[in-house]
Amino acid sequence: MKWYQDITLLPDAEANLGFLWHKVYQQVHLALADNKIAENQSAVAVSFPGYGSKQFPLGEKLRLFAGTQAQLEEMKINQWLSRLTDYTHVKPIKSAPEAINQYACFQRKQFKSNLLKEAARRAQYKGETLEAALAHFSHYEKECALPYINMASLSMEDNNSPRNFKLFVARELFDEPQAGPFNCYGLSKTATVPWF
Repeated sequence: MKWYQDITLLPDAEANLGFLWHKVYQQVHLALADNKIAENQSAVAVSFPGYGSKQFPLGEKLRLFAGTQAQLEEMKINQWLSRLTDYTHVKPIKSAPEAINQYACFQRKQFKSNLLKEAARRAQYKGETLEAALAHFSHYEKECALPYINMASLSMEDNNSPRNFKLFVARELFDEPQAGPFNCYGLSKTATVPWF
């Protein structure tokens, strides 16, 4: 990942960061899916330089990474964000710094959203008490503290309305780059991007 492009979110009184992340990331996801290199694979990755910020857990900047400048140019992110120009600032494509000391893997985490229902199902299946089943899921709430972006699924439900979900994003830091594929959210289970 030698090239990058920053998108800064510009919140105001009418549009807070949570709302802007939803709108911007939905468009970025569409752009990544439109430019995919294989089934659910993208040549472009994402990074959240402000990850862990006290103001907002994902910060206010999204960084796109690619192996070549052409891959970022072909994505045409300015066109995808054209309706959000009052709320975003897209910087020119730049080459990544040569001296990188850390790399970050941003991956999607999925959680069981209705723990009580899951615990009841487990209790019935395993023949244990509801309390024991709830104890099994006790660590889930801690993990759900990860930052997330509200998204709308593009595949429709039976009633022809989009299904909303939370895209939880976890970050792991490494001293050396790790290889692997990126999905159409720009995330990966194994691959890293430069962390600066």
